[in-house]
Amino acid sequence: MIKKALYFFIFFACIIVYGQEPYKQTMKLMGSRFDITVVAKDSLEASYFITLAVNEITRIEKLISSWDKNSETTLVNKNAGIAPIKVSNELYELIERSLKISKLTDGAFDISYASMDKIWQFNGTMTQMPKAKQIKQSVAKVGYKNIILNKEESTVYLKQKGMKIGFGAIGKGYAADKAKALLVKKGVISGIINASGDMNTWGKQPNGEEWKVAITNPMDKNKAFALLPITNGAVVTSGNYEKFVMLNGKRYTHIIDPRTGYPSSGIISVTIFAPKAELADALATSVFVMGKEVGLNRINQLPNIECVIVDDIGEVTTSKNIKINRL
Repeated sequence: MIKKALYFFIFFACIIVYGQEPYKQTMKLMGSRFDITVVAKDSLEASYFITLAVNEITRIEKLISSWDKNSETTLVNKNAGIAPIKVSNELYELIERSLKISKLTDGAFDISYASMDKIWQFNGTMTQMPKAKQIKQSVAKVGYKNIILNKEESTVYLKQKGMKIGFGAIGKGYAADKAKALLVKKGVISGIINASGDMNTWGKQPNGEEWKVAITNPMDKNKAFALLPITNGAVVTSGNYEKFVMLNGKRYTHIIDPRTGYPSSGIISVTIFAPKAELADALATSVFVMGKEVGLNRINQLPNIECVIVDDIGEVTTSKNIKINRL
């Protein structure tokens, strides 16, 4: 009787602390699918919070979009090789952090990848390798070291004419982080922002259990091979099991090394666990480019970062401080 009474008390306390239930909405933002989940007392409150998150994500998109002719990013790109452009502190700091990740990954991550010529096709039309000269030329204007920042003036200058920056490999993660931060500030005690696989969580489920993330089995995308708990952190899975091309018996993915112009090979899935989705997003791409051995070595040197890699023969490799239970 004592155990039953204690159990009832704990369960009742969870209901009081965590509210009633999670509410989820799915929508298209930043050209991708977003799933926003919040724990709230009713659907009206949940709708209010989700609207706040959507507005914040939309604001971020307008800031970093290279398709919006009025965005700060577009203005920076238009003035490549011409003049430095003064930008908001928010965009400046995002670019500054991006350059730090570029240095950390020896250029495997590079926001100036947007300067790359599109010579690779992953829609089934490509039947032969581009010529080596063509590949080399495709990345001639790519290079994070040619992005010049002036902190005092808050300016960004792209040294080469024709250079461009883009946030495709970090933008959705950043948006997920910002939406989470806003909702936490507004008092949302628990939730998930899932930006097409860039997932950021906080708090716990209404029953007191941790949120769990399923890692897709790249050999069968309709199944998961592992289910891992995650609390107040981010997880990003990047896979190439849909976008790739087979040339001369070798599999080339849509994730291209910005240093060489060649697509990455050898890995078909990377999952990164990190405190923020922005960093996890960037590192997932970087590990693809660096390869399994170099990528794991780099991740193992970083505090509070873990990864799971699946190579092209289905072998699963993890960083040193993570353990997974296969389903």
